[in-house]
Amino acid sequence: MDPLDDLLARADNGELGDPLPVLAYVAGASVEIDESELNGARRRALLIVAAGGDPRRDLDVDDRAVKSIAADLFTDARREELARGIDALVLRVRDLPTAREGALFLAGDVDLAWRLYTLGLLAEELAE
Repeated sequence: MDPLDDLLARADNGELGDPLPVLAYVAGASVEIDESELNGARRRALLIVAAGGDPRRDLDVDDRAVKSIAADLFTDARREELARGIDALVLRVRDLPTAREGALFLAGDVDLAWRLYTLGLLAEELAE
């Protein structure tokens, strides 16, 4: 099985918790962000995380650090790339009911999907 299909099946089965951040992160694979710009935005967001207390705490979509990285990296072109990634994801998960419902939800709220995607980018940095 393709590793991405396996990940999507696990998200569909609830093995990864809330599927929305996973789906947004997967859809965001097509978003092009310069590495130096991404690193700078992550560093600034990490400072906000550290200032807020325990850096290992769970972050959510409304956390100040997540809003910060989302704003730092936002462009209309990137939002459109994410929307196209979500559209492609909807087709890919059409046989996975929970993932399909989540992908359709994200397609209807690309601004939320953007914050969820950038939450994933920040979580990726925190995991390292």
